[in-house]
Amino acid sequence: MKLSEYAKQAGVSYRTAWRWWKSGALDGYQLPTGTIIITSDKPKKSDVACIYARVSHTQNKDSLDRQAQKLTDYAIAKGYQVYKVVKEIGSGVDDNRQKLVEILTDPNYTVLVVEHPASLTRFGANYINLLFKELGKRIEVVNAAYDDKTDLMDDFVETVASFCSHLYGLKITKRKTERLIQELTKDRVTLRETLE
Repeated sequence: MKLSEYAKQAGVSYRTAWRWWKSGALDGYQLPTGTIIITSDKPKKSDVACIYARVSHTQNKDSLDRQAQKLTDYAIAKGYQVYKVVKEIGSGVDDNRQKLVEILTDPNYTVLVVEHPASLTRFGANYINLLFKELGKRIEVVNAAYDDKTDLMDDFVETVASFCSHLYGLKITKRKTERLIQELTKDRVTLRETLE
């Protein structure tokens, strides 16, 4: 079948199918006219990659798109079949990023490709690595030497703000508890006086 037909059947763009063929992930050949014929409708057995790109702020959306494209190109060059590209805007210290939570529980890929360790998380990356090993998956970091001070400062500010809100919330809860105890004690004293 022609590569264009394969792309339609697989539900991917022609360009993605062409990258898969070019990287050797699909069996096929090219006619002298330039037409690519796919001889097997299934990709060769290879790692199935999920791409995860993240930036801290919406003002970095262009950077997010470039990051995702760079990671996709990397995965294709490595011969991986790209299953899904996930782009997320959120802090690296936020442990409740919905898109990250979804891909961590998704069983349909074998390798998670990220640009740098902080793309995944600022804290607890070793726990995620251990979980992935148990699931028969792995995390592949493209740029382990990444150092973005701006992103780190944003995460630091968010961490401090989070701790402050928790402390403030604890203080409010403590005051409510103290008031409740005072009310109950006062009611108990009043009840005792009434009974005497």
